[in-house]
Amino acid sequence: MQISPSILSADFANLQAELDRISTADWAHVDVMDNHFVPNLTLGLPVVEALVAVSPIPLDAHLMIEDPDRWAPGYAEVGCRSVTFHVEAAADPVALARAIRSVGARASIAIKPGTPFAPYADLLAEVDMVLVMTVEPGFGGQAFMADQMPKVREVRDAVRRHGGDIWVQVDGGVSAATIEQCAEAGADVFVAGSAVYGAASAADAIEELRALAVAHGH
Repeated sequence: MQISPSILSADFANLQAELDRISTADWAHVDVMDNHFVPNLTLGLPVVEALVAVSPIPLDAHLMIEDPDRWAPGYAEVGCRSVTFHVEAAADPVALARAIRSVGARASIAIKPGTPFAPYADLLAEVDMVLVMTVEPGFGGQAFMADQMPKVREVRDAVRRHGGDIWVQVDGGVSAATIEQCAEAGADVFVAGSAVYGAASAADAIEELRALAVAHGH
């Protein structure tokens, strides 16, 4: 059970300090948005490269961008240990996943709430993680979409049938109030933004989230 706090909810003027605040987490989740695939613009490769250099934990890059086939491998090349691209945006997800892995990073596919998983189940042979979005990607602080839990279960069941060590990540509205149902549905990597960065102690919030996930996971 891994916790990946999203720096989308952090103070962007003090990102090094904000990464240090979550040093007890497993990953730092970095949301890259291009104002095309999603209606928001966050940060890109130069900033991510700088974050890799100062982060006490590995970076989990979530690319909400068009043309990831062109841009995603660069995030692995600058040192992100996990790189997630959206299936809705990728022209050749198999080639892209292989390109990311060839640089030594974990490759992951993300699926928006309105996107079914079944057409992409064959990609499990090529990826290390599947991200099921539990909000519409674009902005932090949105309400959790419990109606995505059947999809999390579907992905977990497919992973069990496929075999291998493939993680199932959830991202969006994950908090102490919602993480239990995510773990019960089969998620094992949890992205939490405001639930961690809005807490008085980020470390305490991370510890609480991890304990809840462990207690309710399978």
